[in-house]
Amino acid sequence: MRRQNWAGAPWNDAELLECAMVVPETRDSATITFRAPSGAWFDYMAGQFLTFDLPVPGNPVSRSYTISSSPSRPLSLSITVKAQPGSIGSRWMIDQLKPGMQLRARGPMGAFSAQLHPARKYLFISAGSGITPMMSMTTWAWDSGEMPDIVFVHAARRPSEIIFRNRLEQFAARVPGLQLRFTVKEPDPFSVWHGHHGRLNQIMLGLMAPDYLEREVFCCGPEPFMQAVREILGTIGFDMSRYHQESFGPPEIPFDPGAEAAEIAASGDSEIHFAASGVREPCTEDETVLAVAKRAGLNIPSGCNFGLCGTCKVKKTEGEVQMVHNGGISDDEIAAGYILACCSRPRGAVAVEV
Repeated sequence: MRRQNWAGAPWNDAELLECAMVVPETRDSATITFRAPSGAWFDYMAGQFLTFDLPVPGNPVSRSYTISSSPSRPLSLSITVKAQPGSIGSRWMIDQLKPGMQLRARGPMGAFSAQLHPARKYLFISAGSGITPMMSMTTWAWDSGEMPDIVFVHAARRPSEIIFRNRLEQFAARVPGLQLRFTVKEPDPFSVWHGHHGRLNQIMLGLMAPDYLEREVFCCGPEPFMQAVREILGTIGFDMSRYHQESFGPPEIPFDPGAEAAEIAASGDSEIHFAASGVREPCTEDETVLAVAKRAGLNIPSGCNFGLCGTCKVKKTEGEVQMVHNGGISDDEIAAGYILACCSRPRGAVAVEV
């Protein structure tokens, strides 16, 4: 067994991560555990994520994955990936990643964490692979030795597709504070299901957590699922300042009726000057800085492509952009002139340090 250097510094993303284990969870998902070759330990908040550079043959990609392990267990770090139809990065991780292989990762990043919002009661609501940050936060609560009151609601297609089901049931069987509430679209063949059926709705939520108005809510899953949860809570007067979500999809770019005509080129067209490369590329105001860079043959590293991971952060030196992000950039960075190329659209002529 490797000796851990507790006197040393925690892991930082200048060091590659080494795959230690790949453990299947469901038919199309697996938990991948990493360690630091140097023996460094891991320091992060439950619910944060990492962005990995994946050497997919012919098409290297960057992908962001929530950490599914807990910082209370700092000797290793795990992510849980689910391969969706047509996925590239997650499919490569499940099929090709083996113990001993090393990957570059950036982070940890993100502010989706119960550690930032202490409360007496929590309501975790997730669907699909959105369960991963909830597992991290639940493990953190379990390991704290003082399990808070958590109602854990999860939606899946079938019971066999509920990631972490066995582990969660082991937790719940030993403490009264963790209540599991699952709903599925359909049961597994030749298997009895005693839980809820169908889409999560207001009546179902009331049965699962009658006191949900008193709880701090964390929600994670596909955007249509989270939109439905927001509508459920909004119609019954829930204090939405106590609602927190982690997005798995790109945000809608709202129309800005207050934009002044003087701020936008009269023709409706824009231009981006990639100063370090000496390239000037005309574009429309519907295009992102990242898309224009790719069309011009320039490489801006990117990951999630909806303003969450922060991988595509670049310095803007001139002009204005409309940027709608999901937390991948801080207010201080914005004030310093940085933008996320994947979710920034030019308003007139813009110059960036690329």
